[in-house]
Amino acid sequence: MPYTFPLGPYHPALEEPFKVKVQCQGEVIDSAVVEVGFSFRGIELVAQKRNWVEVITLIERVCGICSNTHAMTFCMAAETIAGIELPRRAAYIRTIIAELERLHSHLLWAGIGAEDIGFHSLFMEVFTLREKVMDTLEAISGNRVNYGMNCIGGVHRDIPDPTVYLPVLDELTRVLNEVVIPTFTQNPTAIARTRGVGPLTREQALEWAVVGPVARASGLDIDVRKDQPYLAYGELGFKSFVQEEGDVFARVVVRALEMLESVRLIREALLSLPAGPLKAVSGLPTIPVGEATIRTEAPRGEAFYYVASEGGNTPARVKIRTPSFVNIPAIEPMVIGQPLADLSIIQASVDPCISCTDR
Repeated sequence: MPYTFPLGPYHPALEEPFKVKVQCQGEVIDSAVVEVGFSFRGIELVAQKRNWVEVITLIERVCGICSNTHAMTFCMAAETIAGIELPRRAAYIRTIIAELERLHSHLLWAGIGAEDIGFHSLFMEVFTLREKVMDTLEAISGNRVNYGMNCIGGVHRDIPDPTVYLPVLDELTRVLNEVVIPTFTQNPTAIARTRGVGPLTREQALEWAVVGPVARASGLDIDVRKDQPYLAYGELGFKSFVQEEGDVFARVVVRALEMLESVRLIREALLSLPAGPLKAVSGLPTIPVGEATIRTEAPRGEAFYYVASEGGNTPARVKIRTPSFVNIPAIEPMVIGQPLADLSIIQASVDPCISCTDR
């Protein structure tokens, strides 16, 4: 007999409030409907009532995980309108923080994924490693969550001695290669809970317009860092990772390989950090009349910002499209025909961020 099962909006398997309502035949899911909007905050509207500097602090609160991406992308939009050229040292430091943030985000996802499949020892291993990344972010920025690194025209804080952070990168590489990645990709329990689970074909990925690791795990080779290089990515070289299977296991593999690439990018940026100023302008910035659209690659995929200025102290319009906004609906085709018991890990494999979605 068919029945309806609601997961959420508040449930131990969900990081934040959203709802997946599934229709089941026995233990198999027939259809699903995803609902969001339980904690809408109106940040875009509030941003149009704050001055350009205050907006950076506000925008950084769009997300507690990819906070740097949002502040950085907004600053890049304002810099484009004002014709401000970012100093190369600032571009490298922004790249370092962005990749540390990606590591932090992917490790958070890996820990939650391990918890969702009941692999508690792996959860503890991953979160121990994540602490080292957060400690590094705190050492550079003074903060563990909202780093406050970005300003229009540059960055607030320098990295005086880049070599201090190289041992941490060595440790991250070792643990990822020897513990985290082999466990996720070779352990029978992890494989049984992820391989062939929650598939999204390449055609479905195109139809649902997914981005980031979800798209790359379904065979779409798209990444803003490669397709439209910004900051120091063009100078450091960048390799994207694509899997064809489109299942939860493929999403695990893509994120695992991206963590190793992030460590490489951070190491290269630290070793080749250019000399020079941290900021192109001093004091309060003047943003003339104009508009700009900027895309960056957040940990979960493409972040899109449209910013318009009428020459005043506040932005005339701030429009934000986050990767989770387009990735979350794709949970609906992923769960069809799947066991109800796999619903938790399938929705988690998208790495949904409701803070971003309900901005």
